[in-house]
Amino acid sequence: MFSKGLMDGCGVFTLAGGLKYEGEFVCNMPMGLGTYTWPDGSSYKGEVYNGIRHGTGTYKCAKNGVSYTGQWDQGKRHGKGEVYYNHDKTSWYKGDWVKNNREGWGVRRYPSGNMYSGEWKNNLRHGEGTMRWLKLGQQYVGMWQNGVQHGRGTHVWIPRPADGSLYSQSNQYTGDFVHGQRHGQGTFYYAGGAIYENGWRKNKKHGKGKFTFEDGHVFEGEFVDDLMMTHNLNGNKAPTPLSGSSVLEPCISLDIECLLEKIPERKRDTERKQVEFEVLKQDSELRSIYSFYKILGHAHSSNNIFQLSRLQLWRLLKDCKIHHYNITLTQIDHMIREDATTAEIHSPFTPMLLHRLISCLVVVAYHIYHKEMMSQNNLLAACFSKLMTDNILPNAKNVKGFLFRQPDCAVVAVNYLKKSYEVYQAYCKVNAAPREDQTMTCRHLLWMFRDLHLLDNNLTTARLLQVITAESRDHRNLSSCLDLEITFLEFFEVLLGSAEVKCQPVSEDLELKGQPVYEDLEVKGQPVSEGLEEGQSPSSPDTEARRDLPEVEASENIFQTLNSPSQSVAAPVNSPITPEISSSKSMETRDKAGLATAQEVESQQDDKTKINKKPQAAVKSSHGGGDEEENDEAEENRQEEYEAGGTSKDTVKEHTGEGKSVLTGGMEAKDMELWNQTIHQFFNHFFFPAFEHNQLVSKNSKEEKLCQEAERCIALAKAQQRTSQ
Repeated sequence: MFSKGLMDGCGVFTLAGGLKYEGEFVCNMPMGLGTYTWPDGSSYKGEVYNGIRHGTGTYKCAKNGVSYTGQWDQGKRHGKGEVYYNHDKTSWYKGDWVKNNREGWGVRRYPSGNMYSGEWKNNLRHGEGTMRWLKLGQQYVGMWQNGVQHGRGTHVWIPRPADGSLYSQSNQYTGDFVHGQRHGQGTFYYAGGAIYENGWRKNKKHGKGKFTFEDGHVFEGEFVDDLMMTHNLNGNKAPTPLSGSSVLEPCISLDIECLLEKIPERKRDTERKQVEFEVLKQDSELRSIYSFYKILGHAHSSNNIFQLSRLQLWRLLKDCKIHHYNITLTQIDHMIREDATTAEIHSPFTPMLLHRLISCLVVVAYHIYHKEMMSQNNLLAACFSKLMTDNILPNAKNVKGFLFRQPDCAVVAVNYLKKSYEVYQAYCKVNAAPREDQTMTCRHLLWMFRDLHLLDNNLTTARLLQVITAESRDHRNLSSCLDLEITFLEFFEVLLGSAEVKCQPVSEDLELKGQPVYEDLEVKGQPVSEGLEEGQSPSSPDTEARRDLPEVEASENIFQTLNSPSQSVAAPVNSPITPEISSSKSMETRDKAGLATAQEVESQQDDKTKINKKPQAAVKSSHGGGDEEENDEAEENRQEEYEAGGTSKDTVKEHTGEGKSVLTGGMEAKDMELWNQTIHQFFNHFFFPAFEHNQLVSKNSKEEKLCQEAERCIALAKAQQRTSQ
């Protein structure tokens, strides 16, 4: 269209070189909405101002599949936008731009799948951000400068054991970084349980430092290039490397300050020394118990770097009947909380080193027996000795409960832990003011089963109470347990026991039939998805390190009472569920498996960090964007290629001890398959879908109430306005 001899309105204009513009014109100038098409097939569609890209639009490069959608300013990417660097859209950036550069906050996914989310400056990671290296199993959260770690941060190396273990620990460093290397002050937590604190230089322990071995022994002194140093006794001032840990005195590091404060000050040193002496007398048994419980729930693996978790500690305490002394597991969590945050006090996944387990037993012993042993000279030692004699030694390794009793079943059951813990947390609340931690009571657990409609003719309220009180001191006094706080272990074991009662397998050849209870259910048009089995991404020990890979990657984002009680149905043969619940007879067949003495050696090796030079600026294409993103990608690939920092060569040895174990013998294949089907059906066809449905209903109900309240306020405001007029 023309107006007064000038192009005005919508039209098509093709330059001699083949560049075509189709869109709006104002006084001979492309202005408004339009489309540019270059001779090679590249295109831009969006807002145009005075002939250049300005506003919001999409550019697509025909040659390499690069595309950008977002804001433009004077022909440059500026503001919010997202770019895809390949046809498959597996490499992209979404976030802020400043004059064609990634600057501000954004998320970058690299072709390898690695992800970075955080701050950028001049196309480089700069400021605070998180990088995840998926194939390497690493993550860094902290400060960046010019593309590399620089400042305070946390780097985690996640191990990947072949057995799919849930509890294997990761190497983790938290502290200072300089140009991508551990340098300054920091703490390294080794997968085997050892800890190094303080000085670092160029990825190596250097300067004053403290090394705590897995068994609680401590070396505190000088480090030079990863080596522990000791001063010679022959007059030489120069320190020499320690030849081995045998030089160290076996000092047991006990965290019992909370108990010593209750002792007169003049007796504290004696009390500490006497209880440490008592611990040393039980050293081999304590190590054996620790080694036994830390592998519960793991498949057999030669890669045995596991640590005891709080979940396994709870099982030990229950096996030893500690909860029969008017003390709950949640109360014990508070006694040994140390510096744990409110959210971490009851976490089942918290690692517990050997010395922390021993400290826990000393604390528990005092709270159970201090009144009875008050006349003893060495109170703490006397209490600990009595606990070991009366509770620990006679009962440890005689595993009870629904989770760990059958080793093969435990390996399967742990796959449902993580998602079940999310459900547990959703029902927790503050129950013991002025404490701020959130827990669940047995009463809340019963209400949960009612609200999720899990009770039926098999799983009645009475049967559920039997499951809940299976390990109680007084099975008949059901009302006394209703307001007791329960840990996640107790919650999860009730789920397993309920699964056995609710989902009775019919025969070993019968596949589970029927659709999930909530598969087709919709709430306000929103289908409720079937609950999925909790996936695992377990890992095995890696070395302390590797770092960035080619900068090609970053993040993405009671009661329902029934009229008539049901008939009791017997559990399948070799059921892992406590027999009192599933059948009238107890399972008496047990195999005693000896735990062989072994030493676990965790070795980590150093890899030196290599840092690439800052990449050259990308060359702009002739048509203002055709190759810019491609060049950015190539430069990023080169920038991201640098090795991660290495681990130190310290060796952490773990003495597993030797002792008798009492675990139920392995199940036959057909019984194991039936049990797997039972658990799968309960969690994926009943429990998880019911929880998701309940959450959705609650969410919609809250939203509806908010809408009603908003409508009420609007109506009230209009009424008041009409009245005032």
